[in-house]
Formats: sequence, C-alpha cells, structure tokens
Amino acid sequence: MRLAIMSFAHVHAEGYIHNLRAIPDVRVIGFADDDRERGHHFADLYGLDFFDSYADLIAERPDGVIICSENAHHLPLVQMAAEAGVHVLSEKPLATTLEDAQAILDVCARAGVHLMTAFPMRFSAPILEVYRLITTGQLGHIIGANTTNQGKLPRYHTEYPRAWFEDKTLAGGGAVIDHTVHLSDLLRWFLRSEVVEVFADVNDILYGDAGVSVETGGLVMLTFDNGTFASIDCSWSKPPSYPTWGGLTMELVGQNGLVTVDPFKQVIPVYRREAGGGAWAYWGSDSNQGMIDEFAAAIREDRAPSVTGYDGYKAVEIALAVYRSAETGQPVRLAP
Repeated sequence: MRLAIMSFAHVHAEGYIHNLRAIPDVRVIGFADDDRERGHHFADLYGLDFFDSYADLIAERPDGVIICSENAHHLPLVQMAAEAGVHVLSEKPLATTLEDAQAILDVCARAGVHLMTAFPMRFSAPILEVYRLITTGQLGHIIGANTTNQGKLPRYHTEYPRAWFEDKTLAGGGAVIDHTVHLSDLLRWFLRSEVVEVFADVNDILYGDAGVSVETGGLVMLTFDNGTFASIDCSWSKPPSYPTWGGLTMELVGQNGLVTVDPFKQVIPVYRREAGGGAWAYWGSDSNQGMIDEFAAAIREDRAPSVTGYDGYKAVEIALAVYRSAETGQPVRLAP
C-alpha cells in the first residue's frame, strides 16, 4: 500500500511518519508542502521524498493521503485527492466552517473514496475500556460528564515554528477549535447521542502577555438529546515547561457508578537535576498508531473507517456553536 502526507504544517505529521513506517505492508512514497522551507526541513529530518507540488504527489497515485495542512486549507487538498480516487485521512478539525466541512463530505461521497477524521483518542486503550463499560451497560445511563482537554500554547508544542495555530484565519480560532473536538467526538461516540444545546464562555486571560490574538481559555456545557449533560474545559492552561503538549481527562457519572479516565497518565515522571525540569517517559498505548492502522485497514478492506468524515463534521458544528454562544452569552440550540 502506497501512502503519503499532504503538508507538514500540523505537528502531528511528525508522529504519523513513524506510525506509517511501523505498518509492514505500507510504503511512504513521500510528501508535499506549499512551504518549501518547511518541506525541505522535514524531508532532510526524516529522509522523505519531497514533491514540488501537491499535484505532483497526487500524480504518483498513492492509495491514500494524510492531510496535515493548516485547518483552513483542508478542503482544496481533500478535493484534489478525492477527485483522483485517493482515500483521505484529514487532521482535525475537519474544516473551519460548516460549508467547507459539508463540501469535504460531498466531494468524497461523489468520488467514492473513504474519508476519515483524525480522532486518535478513540484508539486509546484506557478510552476503549471506558467505551466497553458504557456500551455493555455496566455504568447504566450516563447522567453527566466532566471533561478536560488542556494543553499549552501551541507555539511551545514543537521546536519547528508553527505560528498558524494562533492565527484565526488559518486555524479557525484558538483553544476552542483546537480542543473541544476530541471530547465532543468521544462523548457522541460513548453516548450514541447528539448534542442539542451548547452554552459556553471563552477568554484570552491565559497567556495574555504573549501577544495571542485568539481565545486561550474556554468552558463549554453540552446537553445531549438523551438528557446527558457534560462540561469541557478546552483551555491552553499548561505552562511552557509542562512535560507534554496536551492532556485529556474524563469523569462520567452513570446510574450504576462513576468512572474516571486519564489516558495521558501512561507515563513515568522523570526529574533531572540539570536545567530543563521534569519530563515524561511514555510507556502506554499508542493511539496514533491505532488510528493510522485503522486508516490503512479501511483502504485494504475497502470499507468505511470506524471514525468517519461525518464525525468530523459534527465536531466542527459543535465547536462553531461554542463560538456563537460565547459571542451572544446565550445557549445555542442544534438539531439532533
């Protein structure tokens, strides 16, 4: 199977290279990037073939591509791949507007290619265990959930500069568009229910002295059509010295019990006397590998992936409702 990457704008592209190379029947044919300096940097770093243009890459007829461009640029790259009959795994959020998200669904449906949204937490071993407890009925009806997806300012995620994460035009927003999507997707998946109301507030207090032009903090309340309510703290609230770039936790209260999960705690804290402070030595499951494995399996078996483009669309819908609620100070109703 021949797979490729379209753009190294997103930090996750760096990890996906290792995930792709770990699959025995997958050959990484290379990547393209509209930023030539960035392209040459990562071509040299990972020993990859760098194509002069996205069109040149698609002309090589890969079986599938992983799109890791700036969020606002997903649609044209998906369209280029789909119209050439190439299957697509797109980074989240699927788009920055509902119109673009719908257009992505439509072009892939017309072309008959499989579309997957990059929600790796669905492949995390601790998360899968919670899913099993819920779907087998052991927790009973889920009454409420308290969840967090916190992190640090994106400029501190990676050594290579990726300022676009803090550009509203390219990213679609800040902490909300970056971090609500993972948890809203997990909650929809766990509950088999859709969000019908969103109430939220956001601010830019965190990292207020860093010259950031997008929101850095947010608290979101969701109501589902089955009556479950949930909160999401999506803030970029960790300091630059925090040992990892992100984190995700969930507390779910059911009629039969309570479950808490923190998949990013599959680590051993390491502290050094030298400058640099603490770090995490990771020992746990690789959710990104599970996601990339699933994308390859969907192509190999010619079936829809377990995480779909529609899942990505719904996550965008919820995130945009968060912004509307924060702007008006009122709850926003969504169709179930």
